[in-house]
Amino acid sequence: MKKILITGASGFVGNKLSCFFLSQGCSVTGIGTSKTHPLSATSPGFEWISADTTREGNWQNHVKKADVLINLAGRNIFRYWTKKYKQAIYDSRILTTRNLVNAIEEGNRQTFLTTSAAGVYGDRQDDELTETSSPGKSFLAQVCVDWEKEGLRARQKGARVSVMRFGVVLGDKGALSLMAPAFRMFAGGPLGNGNHWFPWIHIEDLIRAALFIIKNETIEGIFNFTGIDPVRQKEFAKALGRALKRPAFLPVPAFMVRAVMGELGSALLESQKAIPKHLLDSGYSFKFANVGKALEDVFNK
Repeated sequence: MKKILITGASGFVGNKLSCFFLSQGCSVTGIGTSKTHPLSATSPGFEWISADTTREGNWQNHVKKADVLINLAGRNIFRYWTKKYKQAIYDSRILTTRNLVNAIEEGNRQTFLTTSAAGVYGDRQDDELTETSSPGKSFLAQVCVDWEKEGLRARQKGARVSVMRFGVVLGDKGALSLMAPAFRMFAGGPLGNGNHWFPWIHIEDLIRAALFIIKNETIEGIFNFTGIDPVRQKEFAKALGRALKRPAFLPVPAFMVRAVMGELGSALLESQKAIPKHLLDSGYSFKFANVGKALEDVFNK
């Protein structure tokens, strides 16, 4: 039975991964800032550690006991970015990852999956982006560059390291919980002109891809965790409208997105046509290849 440690285990992705690995008979140690976790009361194989992972502490003692480390910790980016909050976005990712890697024992051949995002590429218009594409220069891109750099240090200690560059994760919570209400109120539509590429991945493929990497001990490195069928944002909006049985004809002008959301609004208008080349080359087979079917599964399962 594998022992899994997950930072950020109280978040949408972290909770889903915790439930999945528990269902596979693994023991899971979750770490995050919440005082408690619902799984503590229902799953004997789950242990919750409440800690601020941006600081060194006793939580680091649990790192060496795990076979697999999954690093998901990071403050939610879907808030207005003040200077203070941008620093929190940065620190929650970089400092947590630094402390996690520092706690890995030298020579302990652990499997380490650490998170990044497709935002690492910045605004790239219609460029097709694979894992070897250069990073962008935006705030989120720089966060991702530094985030990945901290995680890849674990190689020096003998860990097998894989970086998961997430697209927007489609599931019953997360980003869709912010998008869906406008559509349900017949006020949904694309952001700006909707021509920018929108990287996405179904939560089930995210989980299956993570398991694929864990099980295949010969693979590691950078992986785009994005669907194999890239779509423009206006196509995504139409597919979301169809899944919710609502129209998607009310675009939000780009100037309004930027005016209301500030720097976050500019990030939401960036274009990333990210392709999961490394996953495909390694033999991973996606369950949800089409964004329409992925959204139908989320809302009409």
